[in-house]
Amino acid sequence: MKYTTFGRNSGLRVSELALGTGNFGTGWGYGSEKEEAKQVFDRYADAGGNFIDTADGYQFGQSEQIVGEFIAAERDRFVVATKYTLGAHSTPSVGQTGNSRRNMIASVENSLKRLNTDRIDLLWAHFDDQLTPLEEIVRAFDDLIRAGKIHYAGLSNFPAWRIARAETLAELRGWSRIAGIQVEYSLVQRTAERELLPMAEALGLAATLWSPLGGGLLTGKYRQSNEGRLLGFAGRLVHTEQDTSLLDEIIFIAQEHQVQPLHIAIAWLRHKAANASTSLIPILGSRTAAQLDDTLAALNVTLSHEQMARLDKVSSITLGTPHDQIAGTLARSQGGDSSLFITPRPPRA
Repeated sequence: MKYTTFGRNSGLRVSELALGTGNFGTGWGYGSEKEEAKQVFDRYADAGGNFIDTADGYQFGQSEQIVGEFIAAERDRFVVATKYTLGAHSTPSVGQTGNSRRNMIASVENSLKRLNTDRIDLLWAHFDDQLTPLEEIVRAFDDLIRAGKIHYAGLSNFPAWRIARAETLAELRGWSRIAGIQVEYSLVQRTAERELLPMAEALGLAATLWSPLGGGLLTGKYRQSNEGRLLGFAGRLVHTEQDTSLLDEIIFIAQEHQVQPLHIAIAWLRHKAANASTSLIPILGSRTAAQLDDTLAALNVTLSHEQMARLDKVSSITLGTPHDQIAGTLARSQGGDSSLFITPRPPRA
């Protein structure tokens, strides 16, 4: 496994694939027992992985506890990211949820205890609660960084305009900068390309990508079945005409490489990461060691430009307003011939 810095604005070194630990524990009524989770963790570490992604709400705190046990012997080897917002209890009170300074600080103190460590390498606000002012969130991040409780901070599942405003506030007020974003992104979910990923590239923010296999859809195993995680995760089995065409193409390319469809889905993300101007880091949420082994095999798959073009075409989305209008007027807005300009990549922020 190779390594990258966590975006252009930090020197934090992380592996190109992160390990998601939402399945570590059984508090949700499903997941991995500790012994099985340890096998997953060890396989990931043996492959060179060092970036562990958890959250206080994963398995109602069990995930953090298990991760804390696993990293204890080699704490300095691992970059540990956790999240707050939703609370660590099955029925949290109003005061134990949300993005307020109060809840952030309390959540961090509790996460430190569960992780059995004295610092969190990366703290995410897990979801935008639509209530807490950004000034409060960013200033509280800065206070925790200055206190040494956390090293970096990021925003997960926030709208692009709020992330951009948070980064601007931090820059103008001399607070610690936003290091990255976390967003769903895969061949079957490319809507982050409208605003979130261009913003991350323009501002130098790292982007960690959850559900890189589309909740299991891109493995092909739910193609003929309504059973599995996809049904429970999304509330319905997503199976559109475009999904069918996409899966057909993935399977064709997998046959060309003599690999599994999931290898193609991960290889597509790695190709995107290799050609981005900031870090794009898929999060692997394997429940078993066998699943992780299958996924890590994608490190040996390299897609051709022709294969990438086929996948990009079949999975394409409409960017919508104002992006379609911008594309339609770009030549005129640049003097009648866009080829006259050496266009900065990404566009100027």
